[in-house]
Amino acid sequence: MREHAALRDLAGGIVVLVIAGLYYWAIGDIAESSLSDDVGATGLPRILAYILAGFGLILTARAVMAGALSPAPRPAAEASAPSEDEDETSALPRALGFLAFGVAYVVLVPIIGYLPAIALLIGAVALYEGAPRNWKTLATALGGALLYWGIFVKLLGVHQPSGWFF
Repeated sequence: MREHAALRDLAGGIVVLVIAGLYYWAIGDIAESSLSDDVGATGLPRILAYILAGFGLILTARAVMAGALSPAPRPAAEASAPSEDEDETSALPRALGFLAFGVAYVVLVPIIGYLPAIALLIGAVALYEGAPRNWKTLATALGGALLYWGIFVKLLGVHQPSGWFF
């Protein structure tokens, strides 16, 4: 099963690298403004593309080091050994759940605005990951939203949607 995980990591790393490349290519269409600073409108997206590519390289390298490309046959004793990922069948539904959060965020941001949408996203992901439904989870969602708003809107000056209602 280790080889299966290594192959999955290799495929995931390659997919992440392709996404990073496409994202980097897509940010080339962002128009430069006469009000842009030295970093410009593509500064933060370019940094995010580099970080994404770095993660893809790390994942790919880890898979290669784990033997994803080695053609060595698996011994029979290892074939019957229990998997490290006991719940491999739940990986796809879990990933689709996170994708649904991303889609919901993109849909909600222009309607309710950045601050409430990011608070809902943080809270929903925390609950999805098993956080208890209590005031600490609520405080984390609200505090995280305020922190992100402070970083992006106030510190970096990145305009965020205010939404129809706010």
